[in-house]
Amino acid sequence: MLNVKVRSVFGGLVMIVAAGLGSAQTQPPPTRAPNPSSPGVTPPAGVPATPGVGQAVDPNKYSIGAEDVLYILVWREADFTRLVAVRPDGKITMPLIGDMQAAGMTPIQLTKDLTEKLSNYVNRPDVTVTVQEVRSKRYYVDGEVGRPGEFPLITPTKILEAVSKAGGFREFADQKHVLILRGAKTFKFNYKEVIKGKHMEQNIELENGDHIIVH
Repeated sequence: MLNVKVRSVFGGLVMIVAAGLGSAQTQPPPTRAPNPSSPGVTPPAGVPATPGVGQAVDPNKYSIGAEDVLYILVWREADFTRLVAVRPDGKITMPLIGDMQAAGMTPIQLTKDLTEKLSNYVNRPDVTVTVQEVRSKRYYVDGEVGRPGEFPLITPTKILEAVSKAGGFREFADQKHVLILRGAKTFKFNYKEVIKGKHMEQNIELENGDHIIVH
């Protein structure tokens, strides 16, 4: 009788252990959150930790300026791949190369310059330079518009487009007497005329630092 009880208890323990092992095998392994940081990317203060899509600038025409954020990708070379902000003196710093000029160059020109300099340390480097954030060129829209504020001047932009990006005119805005301040100069813009195709020359292209004032 005792032997029967021992066997019964032992059998029960075996079934419990087997059930536990079965559930452990069917349970999916814990997932790991992806690490957003890339090796070799050491952004300075104020620069995003990881590269985004990048700004829609023309790499053959856009002139890099101070404070612009660049993403430099060197294929399979993590030590040289990084996000950098162009310093006020127009330069960036790269490992082994040191300081080099970036402001005043297009992304294509900087890519070529970096490729030549990195060739001293890397065999046939594959370099790509993209503008992640435009900070050197901007314009401002103030007054009776939907979204007044500061806007990056990424691509050639005219007054009509700038007003649209700022949310358009508010209900009681003076659409006939819009002012554009450019240093010591003042330009006038009549929205009512332009949308009718009249005096289109007043729909000028914006420059860095322009202020559009809508009363």
